[in-house]
Amino acid sequence: MGFPETFKALSDPIRREILVLLRQGRMSAGEIGQHFDMTGATISYHLSQLKKAGLIFETKYKNYIYYEINVSVVEEIMLWLSQFNGGKKNE
Repeated sequence: MGFPETFKALSDPIRREILVLLRQGRMSAGEIGQHFDMTGATISYHLSQLKKAGLIFETKYKNYIYYEINVSVVEEIMLWLSQFNGGKKNE
């Protein structure tokens, strides 16, 4: 996971909304797609971008693929961003 890929993935509001949905737990692409007015191919594209950035991972169960948030990557991003919160300004 590199920060450029991560921030590129996070720059899209649909992908951010998918991450919010996945906070509730793992979901299939079909379950995710029910929350959006777009084609399955478009949902798959967004999921592949999130996967490429390491923000989600997939697990296969029977004939289904489920997506989950990669918590360790999200925590790493939050830790990095937290260094900008509450610091003193150079005077």
